[in-house]
Amino acid sequence: MVNLIVTFAKIEDARNIKNVLIRNGFGAAVVCTTGAQAVNHAESLETGVVICGWRFPDMTAGRLKELLPSGFDMLLVASPAHRQERRNDIVFVGMPLKVQDLVHTLAMICQAQEARRRKKRETGRVRSEQDRNQIRNAKRLLMERNGMTEEEAHRYLQKCSMESGTNMVETAQMIISLLF
Repeated sequence: MVNLIVTFAKIEDARNIKNVLIRNGFGAAVVCTTGAQAVNHAESLETGVVICGWRFPDMTAGRLKELLPSGFDMLLVASPAHRQERRNDIVFVGMPLKVQDLVHTLAMICQAQEARRRKKRETGRVRSEQDRNQIRNAKRLLMERNGMTEEEAHRYLQKCSMESGTNMVETAQMIISLLF
């Protein structure tokens, strides 16, 4: 589920867009009337999409895009006159707004975000040498004290990590502190 922040200067416009999104299968959205509110909400989230108008009481859409966290995309709903002024990293839907244009464009943005999330998950996190050493030391201790093979010790670390809700490095640190 993608985090949606709907930001328009007029609260009625924001609520109408939010209702259209909900009717078309998108999850709940946060409604804002200023850029600062949108930035505050975005900073508490990792990724998402800001659907917004061109101008707010405190800033323009271009300035809002600059202030958003890197995991956020922007869908600008504005008159065609603002198309020339927009930046390349802002997706544009022209006014008068056609619901299907909004829904299809937002769906494409959400699919792109999901693909980026999957790619990031697949590449995995690269552990530092210190982290790898702690995992090796924990496996070595398990092998020496419990007569496990390296594969068994590794599986034991993974299982403990999953059961405790911690990552492998934290689990290795706990084992080292308990057995050493």
